[in-house]
Amino acid sequence: MDRLSALAAEGRPFLFVISYDKRDVFAAPLDRLPPGIRVAIRRPPARGGHLPRMHKKPIPFTRYEEAFGRVIAQIEAGNTYLLNLTFPTPISLPLELHEIFERANAPFKLLFEDRFVCFSPEPFVTIENDTICTYPMKGTIDAAVEGAEAKILADEKEMAEHVMVVDLLRNDLGIVGERVRVERFRYLDRIVTADKTLLQVSSKITARLPSDWPSRLGEIMGALLPAGSVTGTPKKKTCEIIASVESHERGFFTGVFGVCDGRRLTSSVMIRYIERTPGGLVYKSGGGITIDSDAGAEYREMLDKVYFPL
Repeated sequence: MDRLSALAAEGRPFLFVISYDKRDVFAAPLDRLPPGIRVAIRRPPARGGHLPRMHKKPIPFTRYEEAFGRVIAQIEAGNTYLLNLTFPTPISLPLELHEIFERANAPFKLLFEDRFVCFSPEPFVTIENDTICTYPMKGTIDAAVEGAEAKILADEKEMAEHVMVVDLLRNDLGIVGERVRVERFRYLDRIVTADKTLLQVSSKITARLPSDWPSRLGEIMGALLPAGSVTGTPKKKTCEIIASVESHERGFFTGVFGVCDGRRLTSSVMIRYIERTPGGLVYKSGGGITIDSDAGAEYREMLDKVYFPL
C-alpha cells in the first residue's frame, strides 16, 4: 500500500490493482505497464458486434442451498446481517481474455495478463477536489419483468439490503473523511447483456478528505477495503464467515482497481470477472444474503450476473 501513497504524492498517473484480502497489490505508472496489462475507464463503448454464446456450467442448486443455509444460520445467530455469498461458475466462451476485454461494454475494464479480465459496472471510490465519493450497487432485476423498476424499488428485502450497505459505506467514509452525506439514494442503472437487460440499484455517498490525501492514499484504501458492497455487515465478522462458507479463494475477484494522478482518482470494484484456471475459464459472481432472502431467487440472481455486456 505504501507504493500507492508514493506514486500519488509524485503526481504520476498510475494503475493500482488490489486483491480482495489486500495481500496482493500491484501499482505501476501508466507509461510503464507490462504489455499484458490493459485498463480502460469510462472509454467510449466498444463495438461488440455478434458475440458467441456463453455456455455456463453452474454449481448444483443443492450445493448453493447448503452454503445459503449456513449463512442464514449465522444471520439468525446475530453474527452478520448482510453477507455477499459468491461462487465460481465454469464457462466456455470461444474468445481469449484480451478479446473479451476489447469487446465487452463496461465503464471499468481491466485485463491482467493472461490471468483474468474484469468488465465491471460498479465504481468503488472517486476522489476529486478533496472530495471522496462511493457508489454502492446492491439490488438487481431483469428489466423484462413486468413493472421491473417499481418492483425492485418497492421490494422490502432489496431495500433492507441496500440500506445496510449504504450505512456500512457511510461508516467507512467516516473513517477517512468528514462531512459524510448521502447525495443520491437508490437510483437505477441499466445494463444490457447478450441475454437480457438488467436494472441495478445504486446510491452515491460523499465525504471531504484532508488536502494531503495523496501522500496517505495507501492508508485510505487500506481502511476502506475490502469493499462493503461485496462483503457485508458488520464487515470484520462477515469476512470471517465468508472465509468459512465459500468454497473458493476470491483472489483479485471483488478487489478493486483504479487510476490516480495525485489530483484525481477513479476506481472500480472487480465484479463481472472471468479468471483463467488450469481447468478453463471461471466466472465468479454472487449476491447479498439477508434474513428475508430466498435461496432460489438468490441462486438465479447469481447466475443472472454471469453475462457478457453488450
